[in-house]
Amino acid sequence: PAGARGVTAPRSLQWRISLWLGLGVTLLWIAAAVLTAQKMHHEMDAVFDSALEETAQRILPLAALEIVGREEGDTTQRIATLRQHDEYFTYVVRDAQGAVLLRSHAADDTVFPAFSRMGFVDTATHRLYFDAAMQGAVTIAVAEPLAHRHAVARQALLGLALPLALIIPLSLLGVWAVVRVSTAPVRNLRGEIGARGSGDFSPVPVAGLPSEIGPIAEAVNHLLNRLRRALEAERSFTANAAHELRTPIAAALAQTQRLIAETKDTAARERSKQIEAALQRLSRLAEKLMQLARAEGGRLRSAEASDIRPVVKLVVDEIIRTSDAAGRVDLALPDAPILSDIDPDALAIAARNLIDNALRHGAPGGLVAVTLSLAGELTVSNDGSPVPPDVLERLSQPFERGQTIADGSGLGLAIARAIASGVGGKLVLSSPRPGREGGFEARLSLPL
Repeated sequence: PAGARGVTAPRSLQWRISLWLGLGVTLLWIAAAVLTAQKMHHEMDAVFDSALEETAQRILPLAALEIVGREEGDTTQRIATLRQHDEYFTYVVRDAQGAVLLRSHAADDTVFPAFSRMGFVDTATHRLYFDAAMQGAVTIAVAEPLAHRHAVARQALLGLALPLALIIPLSLLGVWAVVRVSTAPVRNLRGEIGARGSGDFSPVPVAGLPSEIGPIAEAVNHLLNRLRRALEAERSFTANAAHELRTPIAAALAQTQRLIAETKDTAARERSKQIEAALQRLSRLAEKLMQLARAEGGRLRSAEASDIRPVVKLVVDEIIRTSDAAGRVDLALPDAPILSDIDPDALAIAARNLIDNALRHGAPGGLVAVTLSLAGELTVSNDGSPVPPDVLERLSQPFERGQTIADGSGLGLAIARAIASGVGGKLVLSSPRPGREGGFEARLSLPL
């Protein structure tokens, strides 16, 4: 289950780098913001404490002069305000006995504890600064609500967090953009390698690649070169072997046919006919091997596109003329030309193998339908028993004949599949035929 596996890292290198760099940048920004907030809070406390101390030292001399010049018997005075305003600093002036001599207009006596020493004192709600004059005869206490400091700190932190809320997403976007631009050579290399289909072993471009990617491209080119040489050697051996076998097979077949014509011994004639049939099968196998080497050897596309309808018609006419398939092949061609750059010989080989396979392995005497559509699909279908799915998956492999007793080499569908792959097309096998209970259909998609 997904819960047991946990969160997995993205498979894309670009997203991995972006993720880790983005997380790193985000953590750095958050750490910097926390340190800045702590430093700012400390500096703000120092500024407010300095303001408290400065206020007390400015008011205390003035208050002492006013109290000394006051007539005896004057009561406590409250400084009147000129206009309504928020008074964050309040103060009281007391005598040595603690009696209040002077206070600010919003001062609350309960906020100010008794004078104990000069300096800063904290209560649950306020921070106070105490000072004294006239040898302690007059003291002053200036108070600031802690809520005020907290409110100012919150506003400052909010002002710091709002830019971060914009900077962090922009930083992540910038990291992703830089990583994407930096990994463009990797994507280009992947595209170059992926664009090479079957039989294309041309080297991938190395110029302009970063030093970390260049050796990978060079290693891929060395691998492609080794694969090309290995496949060329294999195909060359197959083609040469099949070609060299044609002459001795033809000579042996001619001698066998002459022996059949000249011998009078019935037993020898029957054995000679068996040898003739075996040599004919061997000749067909050599021809199929040459076709397979041709299909797997590349060079299956022409420089210019041409109408492929005459090629298909010519193949069908030749099969009808050279075999007992007269009346068994139903050809349907569109009226409009179908242009494709597939090599005509390669198309003829693929079409002949598909039609020959349908004639051999279909219902005895059954009809074979050959259809070429405007979409560039050559469809060859026949009647017969359906092919099991597990056998159908293996039919396009070399020398795979399935469950049949008909004569054949098991290479026809493999040759058609190799040609389809070489031209960028596709061979799709279906059994039973679409819309039928039985039969077999091969659909070859061609490049237009």
